[in-house]
Amino acid sequence: MKAAGKRTADKRVARPRVRWQEGRAATRLLASRALKTHRRAWASLFVALAMVSALLGGVGLAIGSAALGHASVDRYAAAPVVVTGNQSTQYTTKPWGDPPTTATAPLTERVGVPIGAVGLLRSLPDVGSVVADDVFTVPGVRADSGTVTSGTVDQNQNQNQVQEQPVAGRPWPAAALAPYGLHDGRAPEQPDQVVASTGLGLRTGQEVTTATDGSYRVVGVADGPPALYFTQDRAQELAGHPASVDAIGVLPASGVSARQLYTEVRHALDAAHLQDMSAGRRAPGDSSSLRVLTGDGRGNAEYLATTPVQGELLGMLATVSGLVLVIALLVLSSLVAQALQQRSGELALLRAVGMTPRQLRSSVGREVVRIGMWAALVGAIAAVPAFLGLWHLLRAEGALPDGLELPTPAWLFTVVLVTAGLTVGAARAVVPFACGRPTGRPAEPGTARRITGLVLLFCGVSAAGAATLQSSDTAAAEAGTAAVTMVAACALLGPWIARGALRVLGGPMRHLGGASGRLAAAACSSDTRRLGAAITPIVLVIAFAAVQFSAGATMVHAGAAQADRAMRAEFSVSGAGITAQQALRVPGVAAATDILPGTVILPHTSAGSPLLDRLPVLGVTPGGLTGTLDPGVTDGSLTDLGQPGTVAVGADRAKSLDVRVGSTVTLRFDDGEQQRLRVVAVYDRSLALGDFMLARDELARHMSAPAAQQVLVAIVPGTDPGGVRLALQRLDHGAGAQVQSPPAPIQLAVEGAQLNSTMSTVLMAAIAALTVIAVFSTLALITVGRCPELALLRRLGASRGQLRRMLRVEAAAVTATGLVVGAAVAAFPLLAFTLTVAHSLPYLPPPELGLMVAVPVLTGFAGVLAPARRVLRRRTT
Repeated sequence: MKAAGKRTADKRVARPRVRWQEGRAATRLLASRALKTHRRAWASLFVALAMVSALLGGVGLAIGSAALGHASVDRYAAAPVVVTGNQSTQYTTKPWGDPPTTATAPLTERVGVPIGAVGLLRSLPDVGSVVADDVFTVPGVRADSGTVTSGTVDQNQNQNQVQEQPVAGRPWPAAALAPYGLHDGRAPEQPDQVVASTGLGLRTGQEVTTATDGSYRVVGVADGPPALYFTQDRAQELAGHPASVDAIGVLPASGVSARQLYTEVRHALDAAHLQDMSAGRRAPGDSSSLRVLTGDGRGNAEYLATTPVQGELLGMLATVSGLVLVIALLVLSSLVAQALQQRSGELALLRAVGMTPRQLRSSVGREVVRIGMWAALVGAIAAVPAFLGLWHLLRAEGALPDGLELPTPAWLFTVVLVTAGLTVGAARAVVPFACGRPTGRPAEPGTARRITGLVLLFCGVSAAGAATLQSSDTAAAEAGTAAVTMVAACALLGPWIARGALRVLGGPMRHLGGASGRLAAAACSSDTRRLGAAITPIVLVIAFAAVQFSAGATMVHAGAAQADRAMRAEFSVSGAGITAQQALRVPGVAAATDILPGTVILPHTSAGSPLLDRLPVLGVTPGGLTGTLDPGVTDGSLTDLGQPGTVAVGADRAKSLDVRVGSTVTLRFDDGEQQRLRVVAVYDRSLALGDFMLARDELARHMSAPAAQQVLVAIVPGTDPGGVRLALQRLDHGAGAQVQSPPAPIQLAVEGAQLNSTMSTVLMAAIAALTVIAVFSTLALITVGRCPELALLRRLGASRGQLRRMLRVEAAAVTATGLVVGAAVAAFPLLAFTLTVAHSLPYLPPPELGLMVAVPVLTGFAGVLAPARRVLRRRTT
């Protein structure tokens, strides 16, 4: 009895297992047969998946390469250990209910190392030699037979017609850190002797003259990029900071490894409690301990601009990957839903003969996964040239700084397999939603979908409204969030949007289109779900393109308008060593102002989290400023900038910081010093002139090479402009200063502006490519499913011309609705951003506007008409 009971129990357990195995076999068979039967329907999904895989793979490779990036090691390649100051600053706050959080920002001005560290390191037993290095700018270098320009001597042009270029200066002993050896001649021994690098094209025995400190004799020619090498004492004098050096290269004694050398140097500096030259001037809690660099980290001592750009590049790439993934989910769900809607009768029949909902979803899922695997592999292969093309574009556009190395080891290319798997997973994830109810038919638009869409729409509008209360960076983030949320809402509300559009367009379609128009209106009214799916990708491309292109274009347009209104000077003068004081000595000059661009770091919190924002600022000479520049002061006086420790603040930034005249603002300069500055003026034209304006001398003492970018000159009314121009041209030691009249508007170089512009273009190209594929694929898929309908209309007597006109009217209705809804979706976040930050309506250049409209329209018509050509060509019997 026990044995019989056990056999019965085993049978009960075995039967479900057999059924499960049979079910799997059935779903595999159905999936393979369906793939062969519905190849045309799945072709659109294949193309879209390949595009998604290529985009995600290219961005994934770029993220990996950027994460592995580092500054190139050139000047210190022969020194295994390099000592520098702390080239970063930190800001710590305690978010709401969370542990303290720290934000870190790199410093782009050199933080010096005390000269006493050189003697300390030389006394260490494992140290072979210690070399102090200073890098400074030698302005206006001219040779006795020409002018040094862009690394060569121009012997064919007159000195008075050529603007001299600045050249890097270094002490000659520091050449051994690369090492750069002599090609010809000898090392400099006297203060008036130099060694020139081969990059300058000079010869031994030539005389070179600088714009500031006289002539030098070239006594040797060495390897390396363009530079002049001076004696150690002369280089230290020209560097202008005798108590410190820029960096110290440490070479080991014989038999000492780099690790041993690092350990000894680190311990010696810690024991001596040496700090960099920013000690005592930094923010509380910000470290000023010396840094000991080894390996690839030594490049950070040479190229200070690489670290902030690398971080910004990673952030932009992460944003691109997130947007591509969100758009991919919207596009893929729409395509899968349309493919299944065309097979609703077939799926209903399968349910009627006993297929369970789980088996139905499993069968469709297998189809999608099989298509996705091949499509993702094709996309993974295409991702490699896409990635290489992105890096080439960034280099060609000058978006990446010199010295930033972005390695691509062989193992990195396995990332494309991960992104291919992610693409297949995303395609499989949308199947349960696309399958709808287990009847085999896609679910009709219901209350849950409508409520979800309305909630997302409300969240998007709320995010746009919140952007009006934020500062520029936060407003941009809120506007982007609003755009994404509202596009998702439109995807859910597509059928209801289509119904509303037909109420507006139905009448004109019937009355103006004749029989074709009535057919088109009837076809659109019969399936608003299908029409909503066709509208969604057009809304997607219009909304994202409008927000991305128009936001940046509006800022540039508004900034240029402010810069034009701010300029009052008649001349702009630039040249080595030219200052406002020199310009004021020219007869007929009424006012002159030095213009020195720079950056500061603003510590603040957002939603409780610490942030360190690097912002462009303007250094000016306060005397005579009102005669050359009009920042649009609304409160206070710019003449008070001549007082120590003062600052003028842009109106928008003053509002976000809640400061006014008499308040104090805490800023950190790029040499690490933190300072509390008293606000003496508030001005309007901050898009052109920056959020903060400082006295030139206040800003210059925090900069390594504080040479004025230009001098703005206003002349006395009635003075001959030609005579003033000639006098200004003679200011540059007879070499010919550059004088421009009228002056070009001031344009502050925002850090990473070129990178941001190029990456925005890449982002929009990626989104445009994906959405163009989505528009064409969705409409083509819908038209393929309607081929039997078109064939029936032909048999009932409709002519080819009538059906073509009908399809054109439908395509026009779809694209017009998509354009209008997309523009409306973009309008909310755009208006919130531009009115808050630029105080103007959104602006988009006509060529970009035309392209943004033409691409969806042409793609939409092609997606509707191209698949129907085969049916329309058939003869009726």
